[in-house]
Amino acid sequence: MKPGFGALNWVILLIYLGGMLGVGIYFSKRSGKDTDSFFKAGGKIPAWAAGFSIFATTLSSITFMSVPEQAFNTDWAYAIGSLVIIPIIPLLNRFYVPFFRKLKVTTAYEYLEARFNTVLRTLSSLLFVIYHIGRIAVVTYLPVLAIASVTSVNPLLIAAIVGVLCIIYTFLGGIEGVVWSDVIQAFVLIGGALLIIFIGAFSIEGNFGTVVADATANSKFLSAADFDPSNLALFVPLIFVGQFANSLFQYTGSQDVVQRYQTTKSLRDTIKSLWTTGALGVLTIPVFFGMGTILYSFYQHAGELPADFNTSALIPYFVITELPAGIAGFVIAGIFAAAQSTIASSLNAISACVVTDFRQRFFAHKQHRLTDVAFARLTIIVAGLLGTGVAIYFTAGNTSSTWNVFLTVSGLFGVPVAALFFLGIFTKRANTPGVLIGFIAAIVISLWVNSMAISSLLVATVAFIAAIVLGYVASLFFPGATKNIRGLTIHTINEEYKK
Repeated sequence: MKPGFGALNWVILLIYLGGMLGVGIYFSKRSGKDTDSFFKAGGKIPAWAAGFSIFATTLSSITFMSVPEQAFNTDWAYAIGSLVIIPIIPLLNRFYVPFFRKLKVTTAYEYLEARFNTVLRTLSSLLFVIYHIGRIAVVTYLPVLAIASVTSVNPLLIAAIVGVLCIIYTFLGGIEGVVWSDVIQAFVLIGGALLIIFIGAFSIEGNFGTVVADATANSKFLSAADFDPSNLALFVPLIFVGQFANSLFQYTGSQDVVQRYQTTKSLRDTIKSLWTTGALGVLTIPVFFGMGTILYSFYQHAGELPADFNTSALIPYFVITELPAGIAGFVIAGIFAAAQSTIASSLNAISACVVTDFRQRFFAHKQHRLTDVAFARLTIIVAGLLGTGVAIYFTAGNTSSTWNVFLTVSGLFGVPVAALFFLGIFTKRANTPGVLIGFIAAIVISLWVNSMAISSLLVATVAFIAAIVLGYVASLFFPGATKNIRGLTIHTINEEYKK
């Protein structure tokens, strides 16, 4: 029989959820002034807060549970992939962020129109919107499913509460409300992870010494197998390169992160915010991988997992069965904090794309009954209800196979978008027909590689390299297609851009 959640845990969780709603209400009046306030917070976010927000946005509830599961089942090989943040931050600060700040973009895809054309801007923005509606569903569904698998909590109720609350506080508070919610959520999820680490370790005789001994004896950190190219799933060089490609898309071509670059008052503050994000990313590697290693040792000595236990529910199971009432509620709040930060960021970013890349770009000349801010809020409601509705459908049917296939396919489009930004910024010869050919060819090749079911990171690596190489080579066949790119590449990075 599954254990109940307990009254005290419910109180803690509801206090947290109510607090998130309060943040949205607090910023509602300020965010409704205009789109600059709703999408950029008027450039008033402190650098450290923007950094925490980017960190929370990139760390989903799936990460909160899947990274410890990875360390529990195998080792820390994937921690190498997390280290890509070290070379990426200087690259962003030197070569990418200056263009986003100089063009004063609301969405990342405005740069693609300036550098190439409207088609690439529209295509990239549309792919982002579609993918992130699906991401909202998955980020809501998976933690709800995991928690419901180890407790008697009604999963439909939790999915609805999480989704609707995200819609409400994103609707009210705009990006400023989302950012400050992210800050709170970052502290909650890190705090929850640390509680698991210390309570788990001190429940074992010998504490951290026993954990290290177990991990060393059972190759739970790194092993020779992680450098064996015949095992690509845990091949460290591929993990690093594949995660580099994925992370470069996240930080250069994904609107939910790029949007944060405009919320600070200056380029210097944006650079500081990214260093904050990088520091948090590196510091949390031992936290999230450490959770899995400690729980591996815990269930060797101090606890026992049920027969045929699904380790995807490892963290919720430990929390519910081993942590004291109240503390368990706080840690579960941490799991939902990771989900909400991702969902709210996706909702605001989707609304920014729909308003900026479609409504303002193509229909600005028409009379509208709704203001841009009102239309953005309507978009948040529609996107949020779609994502939450799909999550509830998955939960009710206990299946997500069809949607997972869709997400796999649509996710393949992300890394080639990163290649568009790479070609635009680092080359002078890349042009619209060339990069479009490379983009399409890279997707076709990626789908072929994905069909082999070898490694998702291999797919990302192939997609990124193929889009760059094929896009550049194809551009050489259209020498007359290159437009005025002054101020848009690294060769003229300090020059002013004029349309």
